[in-house]
Amino acid sequence: MTEPDQPKKAGWLAALHVDLTPMRGHRDYRLLLIAGTVFYFGYMVSYVALPYQLYHLTGSNFAVGALGLVELLPLIVCGLYGGALADHLDRRTMLVATGAGQIVLTAALLVNALLPQPQVWVIYALGGLLAAVASLQRPSRDALLPRVVGHAELPAAVALWSIGIQLSMLVGPSFGGVVIAQAGVPVAYAIDVAGLVVATGLFALLRPYPVTDGGQPPSLASIVDGIKYAAGRKDLLGTYAVDTIAMLMASPVVLFPAFATEVLHQPAMLGLLYSAGTVGGLVATATSGWSAHVHHHGRAVVIAAATWGGATAVAGLTGNIWIALAAFVVAGGADMVSGMFRAIIWHQTIPDEKRGRLAGIEVLSYSVGPLGGEARAGFIADRAGVRASIVSGGVLCVLGVAATAVWLRDFWSYDARTDEHAIAQRERAAAKA
Repeated sequence: MTEPDQPKKAGWLAALHVDLTPMRGHRDYRLLLIAGTVFYFGYMVSYVALPYQLYHLTGSNFAVGALGLVELLPLIVCGLYGGALADHLDRRTMLVATGAGQIVLTAALLVNALLPQPQVWVIYALGGLLAAVASLQRPSRDALLPRVVGHAELPAAVALWSIGIQLSMLVGPSFGGVVIAQAGVPVAYAIDVAGLVVATGLFALLRPYPVTDGGQPPSLASIVDGIKYAAGRKDLLGTYAVDTIAMLMASPVVLFPAFATEVLHQPAMLGLLYSAGTVGGLVATATSGWSAHVHHHGRAVVIAAATWGGATAVAGLTGNIWIALAAFVVAGGADMVSGMFRAIIWHQTIPDEKRGRLAGIEVLSYSVGPLGGEARAGFIADRAGVRASIVSGGVLCVLGVAATAVWLRDFWSYDARTDEHAIAQRERAAAKA
C-alpha cells in the first residue's frame, strides 16, 4: 500500500464508525441517551408481557389485537396535545411528570398481575392510560434533543439515540420472553417499573429546559397552527408522507408467522425473521459516521425508503430462508437510514417554539402507518396469499415513494447547506452559543 492510500483508508474507516462526540461533550445528552435506552428496554419487556397476559387470560387473538384499538385514540389525541404542552412547559418537568405517571400505571399492572384472578378490563384501562401518558411524554423528549447538543452534532446524536433504541428492541423482547417463561408476568412488569424509576431519576438530573423564543399556551388553535406549519413546508411534508407510505405499504411483520410456515416452510426460523430488521438497523447506525457528510437529506430519505420497499419485495419473492433474512436485514438498515435522516431534517430546521407540536405530529406518523400497514397486509394476504401481500406491498412502497419525490420537489432537492430553515436554525444556535 502506498503512503497516500493510508490516510484515504483511515478516512473511510472513520466514516464507518459511529461518532461519539455528543456523548463526550454534553452531560445532558448522556443522561437523555441512557434514560431513553433504559426506558425502551423496560418498555419492550412489557411489550411482550401485555399481549402474553391477555392471551393467557382470554385465549383470544382478537382480545390481544383489541388492545391496539384501545391505545390508538389516546395515542393520537395525547400525542398532539403533548406536543402543544412541550411548546409551553419546561420539557424536563414534562419528562419527570409523565415518567412518574408511567411508574404508577405500570405498578398497577404489576398489582393486577399478582391477583389470584387478574382483571382483563384493568389491563385494557391501564394499557390505554399508559399509551396516553407515553404520548404526552414523547414530544418533550424528542424536542429536547436539539437543545442538548450542538447544531452540527445532531446527525451523530440521532445515530447514537437510534443505537440505544435498536439495542433495546433487539434484547428487550427476548429477555422479556425468558423472564415470563421462567419467573412469570409480574416479574416482567416489575422490571419495567424499575427501568422507569431509573429513567425518570435521570430525567430529573437534567437542567431545566423552558421553551425559548416564546411558545404558545396549549390549545386547539396552537395544535392547528403546528399542523399548518408542517403542511406549509414541503420538506417536512415529504418526511411524513414517505414514512407513512413506507409503513402502510411495506410493513410485513404481522405476516411473519404465516410467511415462515407457509412460504419458507421454516417455522423454527420465525425468531430470526423478527430480529433481522433490528440487526440491519443496528449495523446501519453503528456505521453511521458517513451521515455527517450527506447534505441532501431528502434524497437520502427517498432512496432509503425505496430500498426498504425493494428489499421487502425481494424477501417476499424468494423461497430461501437465508435470502429472505438477508433481504430483511437490508430492509431494516434502509428503514433506519430513512428514519435517521428524517430526524435530522426535523431537528435541524424546526424552530424550538414549534418543535414539540411537530414532534406530536411525528408520533402520528410513527404509529398510524404501521397500524394501517398491518391491516393492509392481513387483508391482501387473506385474499391473494402471504407472498402476494409482501411483494405487492414492497412494489407499491417503491412506486409511492418515487411519486412523492416527484410531487414534492422541495423535499427531493432539500440541501442542509442552503435550505432557508436550516440556515435560520444554524444562525440561532450560533447566536445563543
